[in-house]
Amino acid sequence: MSGAAEAFVRHTLTLRWEAMPEAAQGAVKTFLLDSLGVGIAGAGAPLTANVRQAALAWAGAGDANVWGQGSYRTSAANAAFINGFQIHCQEFDCVHEPAVVHPMATILAALMATCDRERGVTGTELGAAIAAAVDVATGLGVAAQTPLKFFRPATAGIFGATLGVARLRGLSESEARNALGYALSFAAGTMQAHTEGKPALPVQIANAARSAVMACDLAAAGMEAAQDSLEGPFGYLALFEDGFDVAPVVASLGTVFRIAEVSHKPFPTGRAAQGGIVLAKQAKAAGIRPEEISSITLTAPPIIKRLVGRPAQAGMTASYARLCYQYSGALTLIDGHVGLKDFTPEALARADVAALGAKIAVIDDGQTNPAAFTPQVLRVELTSGAAREFSIESLLGAPANPLSAAQNEAKFRECCAFGFGRGREDIEAAMSAAVADLENLEDAGRLSRLASGIME
Repeated sequence: MSGAAEAFVRHTLTLRWEAMPEAAQGAVKTFLLDSLGVGIAGAGAPLTANVRQAALAWAGAGDANVWGQGSYRTSAANAAFINGFQIHCQEFDCVHEPAVVHPMATILAALMATCDRERGVTGTELGAAIAAAVDVATGLGVAAQTPLKFFRPATAGIFGATLGVARLRGLSESEARNALGYALSFAAGTMQAHTEGKPALPVQIANAARSAVMACDLAAAGMEAAQDSLEGPFGYLALFEDGFDVAPVVASLGTVFRIAEVSHKPFPTGRAAQGGIVLAKQAKAAGIRPEEISSITLTAPPIIKRLVGRPAQAGMTASYARLCYQYSGALTLIDGHVGLKDFTPEALARADVAALGAKIAVIDDGQTNPAAFTPQVLRVELTSGAAREFSIESLLGAPANPLSAAQNEAKFRECCAFGFGRGREDIEAAMSAAVADLENLEDAGRLSRLASGIME
C-alpha cells in the first residue's frame, strides 16, 4: 500500500474528537448544521422527485432516512444517494476553495446513512469521522497542481466518504484499505456535466456517496481490492490529475484540519459566481440602476470564466442558470439578492434579467493558479459615459471573510422552510440544539431522523 493511502487510513481510524483544536470542532458543527439544512432544502427541488422515483427501483424499505421525506426509509446506500443529490442539487453546499471540492455533500450523505444503519454512533464519533474524511477528500484536491478535468467533489469525495464510513463501522486497517480500493473502482465523475449545466452533476455526488457505503460493505464482507489505490501507476492521482504532490498533505495530517478551511456558500449558485454576486450587490447599494448600465465586465481568475462565464440562454434550466453569472449577476443588480426561489421556470424567463445579463462579460485575468477564486473586479460602464469599479480580495463565506452566526442561522432556517415548508420551527430548533451539543449526543442518527421531519 502506498504511503498516502496508509496515512489517510490511519488518520481517519484513529483521530479523536478530544485531540482536535476548538476551531476544527466548531467548524465541524457549523458545516454539519449547514449541510443538513441544505440537504433538507434539496427535498424541495423539483428534480429530487425524479431521483427518488428512479431510486425506488434500486432498493425498497430499509434503515436509513431520506431528508425532508417524513417516514420514507430505504437502504443506507440508497439514502446516501438521494441525500447526496439533495445536498448538492441547488449548489448551496459548502466548498473548500483551494481543493475545488465540495466535501460535505458526499461525506455527510454517506456518514449519516451509516449512522442510521449502525445506530448508537455518538456525536463525537461522527464529528471525528467528518473531520478526518474532509482531510482526505480536500487533501487530494490540495495535492492537485493542474486544473479540473474530472469532477473532483465526486472523485476525491468518494475516498473521504469511504474512510469516514469505515471509521463509523469500526473496520480494521486492512478492511479500510480494501474499501479504498473499491472506492477507486467506483470513482467517477467528469466536468462535462458542469460544462453543459446538467443535473448529472449532483448525480455524480450522489453516486460517490452511495459507492462509499458499498465499498465498505464489500470490504466488511472480506473482499480484497487494489491496495495502492492513490499513488499506484493506475491509482487515483495518476489517472484523475495531470499533476500532483501529495507529500505535503500527508505531512500535515493531525496538525492541519481542513474542515476549518471550508467556505460557506451564501447564495445557491456555483461558488465561482458568488464573488460577482457580492460585487453586483455593492453596485446596487451604490445606487447604480439597471436602466443606466451600458455594459458590465467581471475580471477574475481563469476558473471563474471557465465555471460560470457561460452565456445565458432562452429556456435554460435551473442547473444551467446556477452556473451562469450573466443570470445571477443581472438578477442581483435588479433585485439585490439571489435565493432558492429564483430558479423556477418563471424566474428564469424574466425578460428584464435576460436583457441586462446580455450586457455582462466575464474576463480571464490570466492568473496561473488553477484554484484561485480572487481577486475579482466588477466594472460597470454607464450610459452617461462614466464608469464605476468594485473589487474583492476574498469571497464572502470564506475563512478570511466568514458568515456571522446570525447569517448562518438565517441560511439554515431558509433551507428548512424551503424543504419542509413553514411551521417546522420545532425541528429547526431541535437540530440546532443537537448539533451545538454534539459532544453529548448519544445517537447521531437522531440528526438524520430530524432532517427527515420526524420529531422525537
